[in-house]
Amino acid sequence: MKKSNSILKIASCFGLFLFLFAAVSCSSDDPATENTDPPVVEPPVLQPGFPGPTYADNYISISSWNSRAQWNLANVHDPSVEKCGEYYYMYQTDASYGNAHDGHGHYPYRRSKDLVTWEYMGSAMVTAPAWVKDSLNNKRARMSPALPAIENPRYGYWAPYIKKVGSKYRMYYSIVVDEPIVGTSFETSWSERAFIGLAESDDLATNVWVDKGMVVCSEPDGVKPYSFTGTRNWENAYFKFNAIDPTFTETPEGDQYLIYGSWHSGIALLKLNPATGKPDQLKTLSDYGTRIASRNATSRWQASEGPEIIYNPDNQYYYLFLAYDGLDVPYNTRVCRSKSITGPFLGINGANVTNGADCWPMLTHPYGFNNHTGWVGFSHCSVFQNPDTKQWYYASQARLPKDVPGINASNALMMGHVRAIKWTEDGWPVVDAERYAAVPETTITESSFIGTWEQITMNYQYAVIQKSVTIYLTADKKVSGGASGTWSYDSTAKTLTVNGVKCKVSDAWDWESATRKVTISYSGLTAAGVPVWGKKIN
Repeated sequence: MKKSNSILKIASCFGLFLFLFAAVSCSSDDPATENTDPPVVEPPVLQPGFPGPTYADNYISISSWNSRAQWNLANVHDPSVEKCGEYYYMYQTDASYGNAHDGHGHYPYRRSKDLVTWEYMGSAMVTAPAWVKDSLNNKRARMSPALPAIENPRYGYWAPYIKKVGSKYRMYYSIVVDEPIVGTSFETSWSERAFIGLAESDDLATNVWVDKGMVVCSEPDGVKPYSFTGTRNWENAYFKFNAIDPTFTETPEGDQYLIYGSWHSGIALLKLNPATGKPDQLKTLSDYGTRIASRNATSRWQASEGPEIIYNPDNQYYYLFLAYDGLDVPYNTRVCRSKSITGPFLGINGANVTNGADCWPMLTHPYGFNNHTGWVGFSHCSVFQNPDTKQWYYASQARLPKDVPGINASNALMMGHVRAIKWTEDGWPVVDAERYAAVPETTITESSFIGTWEQITMNYQYAVIQKSVTIYLTADKKVSGGASGTWSYDSTAKTLTVNGVKCKVSDAWDWESATRKVTISYSGLTAAGVPVWGKKIN
């Protein structure tokens, strides 16, 4: 040790000698350095706070067409998301606050590189293809008795679905004929049929679509008449399956299917020819598909729609997501699963949704954290995956509640919600309690949870917002406040267990805080499939 110290001292003295020699040499060579200012010491680089989204949920001030460049996720309805190149593209139903989109094409779309900041791009279709009117009037001419042609049908443009299949991007789209089958009033006649068509593109960035014609349409089964007298009985719906809300899936074996349906009789599965993206024939009623989900096996008018099917290769399950109830306020999202694309699809309780059982678990429902109006009409989802990271995401609209003070027609404000999906240990999806904001991941430890939280146990109540309660997680692993019990954390699985409910944990953006900020959140399911959401507020 002494030898080492001696060497260090010699080295230090030698270094000092070199320093003094250099200083003298510089001074004699450059006299101007004698009066120079001391060297500037650069301050350390400090990481600023995370710059999360700050746009307002009440977007009335920018709701006009001329302000569309500022919309971001404002005016989103029935989204479908697919990645192409460096962008995610989101397509949707023709819908906007105050119908600002009217006269500007159909199937609006926007794009984003990060799922947070979205650029409104325009529309994917200029006008309805000629085949829609031709097919409509050909169908009417073959009815018994034959019905006259509708010369100038009014259309609605609903719920497109975008998917890359091979080297092409397919868009399955819905066009509804907004006319009564007979007469001029919907008070005595069911509305005309809906059509699902197909268009293809080589590259979503070009917005060049080649229309491929009809895929399927609403078809009656001959059980109910198309006209009626007296009060409408919704159980007497004329068409068996309603040809809107298409979605598409391809099995690992290469079989392709269209899934569609809304309210009438349930959700249909239709096998497609992979070369054409269409069924081989539509000659008999069975050619229009078989039912794979229903809220009531004997009902012709049931509140389920917006199907979305994904295949999860990690556990070899097909997951069928459904929108339940009316779209304005009570809309909520359910999911069931099957090992086979043809079903049966079962809920978390083992109930057979294909045969008419209620679908559980529930993933979204009208809800409200503190300091916010809350969200309603929260469903009709697109479920998609980052092709690089394999992270799954949920996207849908949600609406502000009715009659929010100071906001005209507040329930017509539709905001797009993108949320990350996590998977429970038994293979069920849950969606994050807060909207996605690309918050950087941090190391979450047990101490991260100690503090004040808001928690929502999202019981199903028709059109009733589920409100948060304040709870406290303390260092002794106790839960108090609006709920009582215990908590624990598995850091390996990033799973927080609160009063027996296992919840997936995420770094999150507190959208409801007066000053939005980074926080942590959790999302889980009770044994019955009821969502439990929480976020830390202090």
